[in-house]
Amino acid sequence: MAAMNLSSPTHTTSSSSLRLLSSSRICTPSKTLCFHSTHVKDLSFFSFTSSISLKSKLTTNNRARHLTLVVSALGKLSETELVSVPSESDALSAVFPSASGVYAVYDKNGDMQFVGLSRNIQASILYHQKSVPELCASIKVGVVDNPDRTALTQAWKSWMEEHIEVSGKVPPGNESGNTTWVRQAPKKKSDLRIMPGRNVQLTVPLEELIDRMVKENKVVAFIKGSRSAPQCGFSQRVVGILDSEGVDYESVDVLDEEHNGGLRETLKSYSKWPTFPQVFVNGELVGGCDILSSMHETGELSGLFKK
Repeated sequence: MAAMNLSSPTHTTSSSSLRLLSSSRICTPSKTLCFHSTHVKDLSFFSFTSSISLKSKLTTNNRARHLTLVVSALGKLSETELVSVPSESDALSAVFPSASGVYAVYDKNGDMQFVGLSRNIQASILYHQKSVPELCASIKVGVVDNPDRTALTQAWKSWMEEHIEVSGKVPPGNESGNTTWVRQAPKKKSDLRIMPGRNVQLTVPLEELIDRMVKENKVVAFIKGSRSAPQCGFSQRVVGILDSEGVDYESVDVLDEEHNGGLRETLKSYSKWPTFPQVFVNGELVGGCDILSSMHETGELSGLFKK
């Protein structure tokens, strides 16, 4: 768990800008705070927890003073619009962006519950809406343009510091040890296998088995490696996207010659698609990593899974 100290009230300025999409107001002894991102490698699609120590020595005279925000062109948390979370999940895409940034979650009484950062704000809010609907009534959102990990963390720190400056307390979901807002890694299903072993003779053509597999299962991902240990970056990203969408899917390791011998070449012929991974939905080839990533970012993939 990474730790950073913010014991000084002096802040630096970043060249990144944060666009406020969605306009609130916190002095406390030393606190250990946590942020959780629903999105390894580039902060995408996996969970991590960082601990940040915020120490403030505030007097009555400076208690009302808001901290200078870290990211340039960044409006204060108190100036950001509070937007209600739609009751229907399908409506989220029309309200919240799928971009990177920070977000603050409020309950139905208007009390802040959590401040998070994400590579896909829309996906994070959707997860919270499903996992803790009673705590996720409205949201404030700020999008960080051209974000790197440092810029996102600084934006998160600025909102946290402002909230603590005004209220004197840490949002419950950001207190150390609170796991309410942490995305739990889904239990990994076993990969599908075409044959029980290398020396088993198939009684039907391999292409027929592939056809049956993709038509009898709603979503099938043919990847390099297993879903628990992908063997290439593209396969890892596809697994991450499918996991983040929360869809029930089957996976097949095209590198497993013992149980899936000859699958790679036969599948290329069957799908007329030369590379892997390959993802099928409702018996039809959707595409590989690039297509799936694009559809995930626009929200089109969620719609496809509901058909």
